[in-house]
Amino acid sequence: MPSPRALLLILSISVVLVLVIGFLTVIAQLYSQIAATAPILANLFLLLLMGLLALIIGLIIYYFQGGFNRQEKKKKQKKYSHVKAPEEKSEAAQANLDALREQVNQIQDEVAQQALLERSRALEANFNRQAFQVVVFGTVSAGKTSIVNALIGRVVGEVSAPMGTTKGEQTYTLTLPEVEREICVTDTPGILEAGVLGTDREQLARELATKADLLLFVVDNDLRQSEYEPLSVLAEIGKRSLLVFNKTDLYTDQDQQQILDKLRSRTEDYIATHDVLAVAANPTAFHSEDGELIQPEPHIMPVIKRLAAILRAEGSDLIADNILLQSQRLEEEAHRLIDNQRRRQAEKVIQRYQWTGAGVIAITPLPVVDMLGTAAVNAQMVVEIGKIYGCEINMEHGRELALSVGRTLFSLGIVKGVVQMVSTALQMAAATYVVGKAIQGVSAAFLTRIAGQSFIEYFRQDQDWGDGGMTEVVRRQFQLTRRDEFVKSFLGEAMDKIVNPLTNREQETNHQEQEKATDSNASNEDDDWQQSPQQKQNLEEPW
Repeated sequence: MPSPRALLLILSISVVLVLVIGFLTVIAQLYSQIAATAPILANLFLLLLMGLLALIIGLIIYYFQGGFNRQEKKKKQKKYSHVKAPEEKSEAAQANLDALREQVNQIQDEVAQQALLERSRALEANFNRQAFQVVVFGTVSAGKTSIVNALIGRVVGEVSAPMGTTKGEQTYTLTLPEVEREICVTDTPGILEAGVLGTDREQLARELATKADLLLFVVDNDLRQSEYEPLSVLAEIGKRSLLVFNKTDLYTDQDQQQILDKLRSRTEDYIATHDVLAVAANPTAFHSEDGELIQPEPHIMPVIKRLAAILRAEGSDLIADNILLQSQRLEEEAHRLIDNQRRRQAEKVIQRYQWTGAGVIAITPLPVVDMLGTAAVNAQMVVEIGKIYGCEINMEHGRELALSVGRTLFSLGIVKGVVQMVSTALQMAAATYVVGKAIQGVSAAFLTRIAGQSFIEYFRQDQDWGDGGMTEVVRRQFQLTRRDEFVKSFLGEAMDKIVNPLTNREQETNHQEQEKATDSNASNEDDDWQQSPQQKQNLEEPW
């Protein structure tokens, strides 16, 4: 089907021709009049008109052809826009390492901080390393070791072995013509092995694969889903890969081509067609007509040629890519440590405000429960949490955020739900005479907890509530705090922080009142026995 631009070209030429045909009568009359008096001038006029018509059509064609070329150029630029010159990639990797160190300096755990700094220095040293890291990765018994054997040119590992023979990383050195640096080829344990040991080996294999400059992913048939997933994940993180279809000697030529076509089709989004290769690294031996056992030579040359071409053209680029990827992974690890560190600090702030506010409200309960949600969210708490996450906000903004979350707690029915939950729990665990005073205090602490956790999420996302907005964040935090294990732990702490002090205070008050009452009664009795002299005389006188 023609493209819209091609259709527009055809339409434009058609319009020009229609206009020319419409003017033919006028042109014929004009030509006749000129020819009657000056035949030569008439012929020149006709040639001029024909030239003008050809020029117009040529300009239209040139314009649209130029548009096609520009469009194709833009497509190519878009397709390969992510490809940078080696110098640019090295600069990007170095810049990322510098940013990583700045981030690591924020980590308060000195042991973790030093460990990450040492790993970053080791990464930086890779800029000057004199060897390429090529990792052979794939499913169990797909022929990874056979590929390594064929590349190295000698038997370096057991082939045709039972599942799980390669138990750890095994690295060998390979030298190829016109490739300046040595090539370190690492054989890895197979993925998808059974059992705990298989899982550990698979983890090791994946870790090695992510550290490779170039990855050889080996399969012996069409991709299964269990193979497609790790290959696509490695490609998505930017790992340069060759997909090697091994054991082709076990298939007919027609079957080989069908499998090869399927592999290229399934991986076309992240592996170029010429990077999907068919080999037979350890062909099956066969008997000749005279009964002699013949071992065919390995068919590994497609991998060797492609490997050499890539390392010659992209070697420095691949090293820079690998350093960038590893530094990004370290950056993610540093970010997790800093995030946990900030969360712990924010938790302490929430703890402080939830029990301080709860104590005040428990002593002076609010007249209306609906005010509890707003009262539970302290603006100063919001400001302090924001500061922990590097978000400097003033008190006015903190107050606006606090009021918004307080209203959300009320509108979602969380305030009433929390009061009801706390009332039920306290009636079962506390003395009746303190339950009424403790309910609002403990509820306020619970609501402060929900609000504080919501603000942690808000500041973690650079002051953004996310797609669901504030309502969704608050609702999710409420659901998390309703879990039985948390409620049990929280109420246990509330008993120590709020209920028991109230009980002790109530008992002390009652004791003081009883002492006052006792003192008052004793005073009255003393008054009864204190008599005037006249009364004493009357008592002493006989009746």
